[in-house]
Amino acid sequence: MAMSKRRRATLSRRVQYALFIVIALVLAFAADWTELRRSFFDVETAREMFPNVLTVAFKNTLFYTAFGFAIAFGLGLVLALMKLSSVGPYRWLATIYIEFFRGVPALLVFIAIDTAVPLAFGIAFDTASKAGVALGMAGGAYIAETIRAGIQAVPKGQIEAARSLGMTPLRTMLTVVIPQAFRIVLPPLTNELILLTKDSSLISVVGLTTAQYELTKFGRETLSQNPTMTPILIAGLCYLIITLPLGHLSRYLERRTGGKKISTPESTGLGVSA
Repeated sequence: MAMSKRRRATLSRRVQYALFIVIALVLAFAADWTELRRSFFDVETAREMFPNVLTVAFKNTLFYTAFGFAIAFGLGLVLALMKLSSVGPYRWLATIYIEFFRGVPALLVFIAIDTAVPLAFGIAFDTASKAGVALGMAGGAYIAETIRAGIQAVPKGQIEAARSLGMTPLRTMLTVVIPQAFRIVLPPLTNELILLTKDSSLISVVGLTTAQYELTKFGRETLSQNPTMTPILIAGLCYLIITLPLGHLSRYLERRTGGKKISTPESTGLGVSA
């Protein structure tokens, strides 16, 4: 007698659970737990990392991320409005910028800010400015597309109603469209903040003093002095302390905004990371 669809689905789940258990047992018995404990849970190395991992690296990572996001948001808003402008040159410039910075690795942006800009323009940035400008320039292209999508998601009736009340196009955009668009784009903007948090690690490619270390650089330097994976594990946990609450915040904001989806670079599998 042929099995019903429900019984086939139940059998399939049981087989998958059994397979998962077998794989977990094989890995558990094959692993060298003594070596894993020595490499990833070296208490002495972890003790040496504190409190500097929090007072220096963690704090710097937060600062670089916040500074970069502030620049990226301001730049992204301007680019989004330029791309939606009826003036052709504005649209062309915004499109060129967005496509260029979405198409090159963020690592190259950091190297350019560190080396090419001083050579070409004679402008020297301090470390915080390098991090903020590089993150802002790279992230601004993605935020611009997010904001543009949010603006276009605002119902046309809202714009027509504002115009019928005698509002100018600029006033309509600033007082009606952008506030509603901002509510729509809050979840993807939170995701952008998570990406910028991780991309702040790219500042390690430029020269840093000990007081300027962020989490990745701090972890690498500690690793070079203590050949265990404990520094990398602690650095990763510090990143999770930042990104996990942001992820929960993004999902909360998505529920508050009705789960409305907009087309963003992340939804197509693209990101700022190098």
